[in-house]
Amino acid sequence: MPLFDCARWPLTAVVLASIGLAAAAPASAASPFAGLSGSWSGGGQIRLENGRSESIRCSAHYAPRGGAALGLALRCASASNRIELRASLASSGDRVSGSWEERSYNASGNVSGLASGNSLRLSISGGALSAFMVVRTTGGSQSISVRTDSAALKGVNISLRRN
Repeated sequence: MPLFDCARWPLTAVVLASIGLAAAAPASAASPFAGLSGSWSGGGQIRLENGRSESIRCSAHYAPRGGAALGLALRCASASNRIELRASLASSGDRVSGSWEERSYNASGNVSGLASGNSLRLSISGGALSAFMVVRTTGGSQSISVRTDSAALKGVNISLRRN
């Protein structure tokens, strides 16, 4: 297991949080977690501070815990990172909240936001990390866009599809 690396923290945390939280995208008006159980996979791009981008591939397993809660396990890999996320999310009306933990780098944080129609607008925090994420779900696919205030990581765009 690698030691926590402060220089890689923003990249790892935002990628993990954004992909893991994509599972919270509303699938129906009744619950933001309806219909998400099972395995998903996909990939996308990470935009770094110097204009470089890096591809990332992910696989996830989502386990709804009743209509208002969701557990998830996620693994992702890029050229420079290997990450493992666990998260617990809950919904109350149009509000979504939760916590996440990245086990490889011993990082954790919180999430809060609003669900509306087929999209989510979320604020992600953890240590010095601050990010804003938009998640849209259409049928068996999800798109995730993340913007950060980090100097090392500018953003992430990911697409997941149900397996």
